[in-house]
Amino acid sequence: MKKTIFFAVLFSFVLVQAGAQLYRNIPRIGTEVPSFTAETTNGRLNFPSDFGRNWKVIFSHPRDFTPVCSSEILELAYQQDKFEELNAKFVILSTDDLDSHRDWKASLEEIPYKDDRTVNIDFPFIDDFNKRISYRYGMIPLNEQSGPNIRSVIIIDPDNKVRAVLHYPNEVGRDIDELRRTLTALQTVDKNRNVVTPANWKPGGDVMVTSLSAEERESIGQANSDLYQLSWFMIFRKMNE
Repeated sequence: MKKTIFFAVLFSFVLVQAGAQLYRNIPRIGTEVPSFTAETTNGRLNFPSDFGRNWKVIFSHPRDFTPVCSSEILELAYQQDKFEELNAKFVILSTDDLDSHRDWKASLEEIPYKDDRTVNIDFPFIDDFNKRISYRYGMIPLNEQSGPNIRSVIIIDPDNKVRAVLHYPNEVGRDIDELRRTLTALQTVDKNRNVVTPANWKPGGDVMVTSLSAEERESIGQANSDLYQLSWFMIFRKMNE
């Protein structure tokens, strides 16, 4: 009896540790994104190399034909051109197979979701039926040996470094405008030295300054300066975009 209890406890401990290890596999901000090769609705994909110097976004969902994710993917498809302008490429990841992905994609393209218009979906759906990619990216929930992916978004820069990781509950649809705002904010920060974006920042809005030269600090508030401050620790730069 004691031996049975011991092995039961040991087995539970191993499962917990495996689950914890799985969550440690979720790519962290600033790390290089794991690479993989997979079949997709657009053919074979070598990720991230096939997307070159573009920004890349992994968009995971639990299963095909789920209602919330269907609405998100349609909204994403309607904004494909806007993301193209930001040099961003999307991939859709779930643990369903390629045939299911093709059926779901075809069904979505027949739905007049917005303004009574249908839309073509250009981005690829990844076949991950064996869960190889999902496990590598920590997409299987803690303590589960198998199952649907968690609903996540991973934004990756042209150097293939992870820049943002966002997780969402099953009940709440992702805001595609917010994803585009986050992507634009990251690109703005990269383009402009020593700046960050404040709360509720919108593209073209003023940014906050993290470092100034002595000359720049002297110019704060002057008529010919693009710098102003609300406090000594909250200094802004006007963006003329």
